[in-house]
Amino acid sequence: VQLQASGGGLVQAGGSLRLSCTTSEGTFSSYAMAWFRQAPGKGREFVASIHWNGDSTNYRDSRKGRFTISRDSVKNTVYLQMNSLKPEDTGVYYCAAGANYGCSGDGCYLYWGQGTQVTVSS
Repeated sequence: VQLQASGGGLVQAGGSLRLSCTTSEGTFSSYAMAWFRQAPGKGREFVASIHWNGDSTNYRDSRKGRFTISRDSVKNTVYLQMNSLKPEDTGVYYCAAGANYGCSGDGCYLYWGQGTQVTVSS
């Protein structure tokens, strides 16, 4: 199972980015998808997840209202729209696939993409 994340970059505080994670059709239709962030020297932190059918989502409290996770079943892609970015949002963002969208622990997710760097300058 391969997950390919993209869309990171350098943005000023208050700006927006949209991350994308593409995977194979079988993976996409079978698993919940999630995004995690890893700041330098820290562990991976849950950001958001979405049920395999796209009907339910889960967010880390601090991202609610600013971040939106969605999925496109035609493109086998999950997105993370990030608005009103803050310097503390900086990190490497990983997409992951797992069985339970309601779980926010990284141990719940079986497959991981390579990560994409997001840097928010103040």
